[in-house]
Amino acid sequence: MTSPALTASTTPGMDAAATVRVEQSGLEALAHALEDPAGLGGAFAQAVTVLLGISGRVVVTGIGKSGHVARKIQATLASTGTPSLYVHPAEASHGDLGMVQPGDAILAFSNSGETTELADIAAHTLRTGQPLLAVTSRATSTLATTATLALTLPTMPEACPMGLAPTTSTLMQLAFGDALAVALLRHRGFTASDFSTFHPGGRLGARLRTVREVMHKGNAMPLTTPDTPMREVIMEMTHKALGCVGIVGQNGELAGLITDGDLRRALDQDLTTTLAKNVMNPRPLTINPDALASEALQVMNARKQPVTALFVLDSAGLPVGVVHLHDLVRAGVG
Repeated sequence: MTSPALTASTTPGMDAAATVRVEQSGLEALAHALEDPAGLGGAFAQAVTVLLGISGRVVVTGIGKSGHVARKIQATLASTGTPSLYVHPAEASHGDLGMVQPGDAILAFSNSGETTELADIAAHTLRTGQPLLAVTSRATSTLATTATLALTLPTMPEACPMGLAPTTSTLMQLAFGDALAVALLRHRGFTASDFSTFHPGGRLGARLRTVREVMHKGNAMPLTTPDTPMREVIMEMTHKALGCVGIVGQNGELAGLITDGDLRRALDQDLTTTLAKNVMNPRPLTINPDALASEALQVMNARKQPVTALFVLDSAGLPVGVVHLHDLVRAGVG
């Protein structure tokens, strides 16, 4: 088959916009349905309760385009604190039902609700009494009537001009699954720190590293006392090469900070007699060691004159490290 040539009346951009608008109408209908406590909204709340109450995993399944959606939702659930796995319904009929264990719940995606490949999984749940949550657009379908809980999505036109290729329906399934994963995340109290545990790689993993993981500590910290002559302060700053020196009080607490900018501003003074306490900033920006590295970058950039280093203080106000902008850049945060 040869591809038709574009003509003056062909407007791909307008066709694309029309496709998006059809799919957008599906999402709007889904959002409206989720706001109805007597309809899909109430069923959604029940689904969250069921999945929070299981002792095992969420077994996500589906075939065809719904299967692709199911795989994505399973991955989102797993990465946001809900133990889960994907089981292919055809493979389930040939031994993979052994992957489904007591305490699990099944989350099945099927637009029509008449997918024959899901029959064995549905029958298995009837035998074992495991919850079967069916995401479908037909409340009277075999899957919906078999399920413990039917989650019936609004029936909306597909964006395909023939009304055949799953487009709007799969987008609605995807959005519904994401909504379910986010609701579970919130109820579990899943935090950014938890998220970083499951995302150690790539740029996302870098942004979720903690300050503790990238800071300079121990002897690498440039430290001195308030009565130290500025000549010695300059030597400490030069030796540690972080562009700053922390000034610590008698109890080891951070009393102030001298940066290379402070040093330049003090050049009109006699640096052989001037003391650190006369130059230091007594209210420097600091950060907690368990803060995310991305938070440190935000603190650095928050000032009109961005800073390049932050002292890291523990709960007692004692310096435990220094994080420099270059460290964040090398870690992939910047």
